[in-house]
Amino acid sequence: MKEKNLMLSGKLYKAADDELKQDFLYAKKITRQINLTAEDESEKRQLLFKQLFKSTGKKFYIEPPFHCDYGKNISIGENFYANYDCIIIDVCNVNIGNNVFLAPRVCIYTAAHPIDAEVRNTGLEYGKEINIGNNVWIGGGAIIMPGVTIGNNVVIGAGSIVTKDIPDNVIAYGNPCRVVRENK
Repeated sequence: MKEKNLMLSGKLYKAADDELKQDFLYAKKITRQINLTAEDESEKRQLLFKQLFKSTGKKFYIEPPFHCDYGKNISIGENFYANYDCIIIDVCNVNIGNNVFLAPRVCIYTAAHPIDAEVRNTGLEYGKEINIGNNVWIGGGAIIMPGVTIGNNVVIGAGSIVTKDIPDNVIAYGNPCRVVRENK
């Protein structure tokens, strides 16, 4: 199995693979172009994001700077907004629903590394898909860890580290992030 297929399926893979390096460099080129756009070049920026991402809604806005590993594994829904310094490490799919808003410096990490030092030192890594539902607000500086699913109609408080799934219709925050109350 190719390293890219191993990566996307959440199995151990080597990122030093030539195909993955090419995909990574392509994403770096596009994100550099995005991050160098001027304030009045939002249409150009939108087109670049459409080239970079797997899929987008018709209406979305991402404030530069933005960073990702591949871009091709990111899907965003309609009316998506990400503020400054959004980082999405997309070694696996990142699926984001409609009406999702990210405050500054939200980080979404699908990448993970083996706990065993011997295995980790071989350069092997893996990832786990992240899913974010519809009508979600994620506060500034929050970190979404590999394999997490965030339900619909959820608010994640600023500075939270989301290590486990969050159900629909709740407000959650903390380190680790936990449900605090229902979101009516």
